[in-house]
Amino acid sequence: MTTVTKSNKLNPDLTPSKIIEHLNRYIIGQDKAKRSVAIALRNRIRRRALPPEMSHEIMPKNILMVGPTGVGKTEIARRLATLSNAPFVKVEATKFTEVGYVGRDVETIIRDLTEFAVSMVRKRMIEAVQKPALEKAEQRLLDAMLPKPEKKFSMPEFMKAFTGKDEDENKEDSDENAIEAEKNERTRKRFLKMLRDGKLDGRDVEIEVNDSTSPISVFGAPGVDILGMGININEMLGGIMPKKTKKRSMKVKEALRILQQEEAEKLIDTEAMSKEALDLAQEDGIVFLDEIDKVVVKGGNSHGPDVSREGVQRDLLPIVEGSVVQTRYGPVKTDHILFIAAGAFSGVKPSDLIPELQGRFPIRVELEPLTIENLKRILTEPENSLIRQYEALISTEGTELTFTDEATQEIARLAHKMNSEMEDIGARRLHTMMEQLLEEISFNVSDMAEEKIEITADVVREKLSKLVENRDIRRYLL
Repeated sequence: MTTVTKSNKLNPDLTPSKIIEHLNRYIIGQDKAKRSVAIALRNRIRRRALPPEMSHEIMPKNILMVGPTGVGKTEIARRLATLSNAPFVKVEATKFTEVGYVGRDVETIIRDLTEFAVSMVRKRMIEAVQKPALEKAEQRLLDAMLPKPEKKFSMPEFMKAFTGKDEDENKEDSDENAIEAEKNERTRKRFLKMLRDGKLDGRDVEIEVNDSTSPISVFGAPGVDILGMGININEMLGGIMPKKTKKRSMKVKEALRILQQEEAEKLIDTEAMSKEALDLAQEDGIVFLDEIDKVVVKGGNSHGPDVSREGVQRDLLPIVEGSVVQTRYGPVKTDHILFIAAGAFSGVKPSDLIPELQGRFPIRVELEPLTIENLKRILTEPENSLIRQYEALISTEGTELTFTDEATQEIARLAHKMNSEMEDIGARRLHTMMEQLLEEISFNVSDMAEEKIEITADVVREKLSKLVENRDIRRYLL
């Protein structure tokens, strides 16, 4: 196995101001929420610098984000995870049910987080062993392309084995074998150079690859979970049974890629990978619990058909508070996982959460509805903003698409008007409006000869004003 040094450590240079600076590149406004997550991430870095006996006692301060949809709650959490190179899962609270009901168990959240961490570590380890894996793959490919040398009958070896005497007169056979071996070695070197130069990429070759199909299936299901511990029976039996191979014919270039991938997997120390992934999930994991308000019973009334909602909250308690969850890679402690919950809380209040769960989210931030200015900035300022995306798409057809400042202002104004008169879906309204605005251009641009198209405020009003004003049409289009 190849040992790979760890690199999933938090960058000590990530100060709160630098974290906010990074988030500002993708999210407009919501300064309070950004400050809260920046402090939470910085506290993780600070905790790592403390002695073990002290750092073990410092728990993350979980965050509850309150605000309408489309204002940046999910994006803040996702960008924070990307910045810190941390395992991240986004789950909707409505997908889970109380233990005893049909549905997903809340512990699957931690198993999903662990799977994500394993995927991160495996990807990095595989990237680290690409060079030795390529060398091994090249040799396997040469073995498949070149005929195996026939070993000639060596009389001296035979006579020495049975009589203990060397026969000088048969020395010519040994010399001939040596010459043949040298010739084969020269041929392999020549083919190896051609392979590395790409001169053999188009040739067909037949190779043996691992057969990924499961050797046995339980009840015909793709996987059966044992006792809800994330242990798959098919995977267990697949690990015990010898791996099967099958012959496939393909181009040399594709064969080299597949063989390199197989060899890279062989070079990974799976035990070290699992250990590092568990540590990464436990220490740096971030769980985003969306739609937490949907499992809240209004006024705390837990009678009738809504009784399981409070049950979901109670099942979440030990996970958020700190417990041990069994996964296929080993036990995961949730004590230091950062939980960020979010919800619109339009029909209920955060105080309607059960008191025990309220106490597990000590930091509460309220995200503001987007203003016209916010919407305009979202269209233009973030990296790969919505307008930049459409300009890039149209540019592939040889046409330059541009928007005037007045046009972006008008799009933002109309989007804000729609949000205030209908359901407030935040920045997501911009996506639907941009599609309506550019539908005709997107359809016809492939057959057009125009080198430049400019979107002005008049064009925006012409395309969108009637839709915005017509209440019957906008119910279906916007």
